[in-house]
Amino acid sequence: MDVSVASWLVIAIAIAAANLPFFNDKVFALVPATWRRKPLIVRLAEMVVLYFVVGAVGFSLEAYIGNRFTQTWEFFAISACLFLVLGFPGFIVRYLRKSHD
Repeated sequence: MDVSVASWLVIAIAIAAANLPFFNDKVFALVPATWRRKPLIVRLAEMVVLYFVVGAVGFSLEAYIGNRFTQTWEFFAISACLFLVLGFPGFIVRYLRKSHD
């Protein structure tokens, strides 16, 4: 796998994973919830778990391509903020869009 293909794959997975909690009311899109609407805290907890899943995919692809580089706290802070920004469209659709029902 080429480096650019792996990079775009991780970005696409991150976009999908960041928006997943906002586009359904099931936990991780698999487990039916017992509540009518999923609370925001559960959606944010899902985002944290999915952030680490996407990070594990990225690290495994990096190790598959070549040597895995060590990362410091700055990398994780920036990538977490980027993951939140990628999830913003889902947040807008779920909470800020006016319902015409």
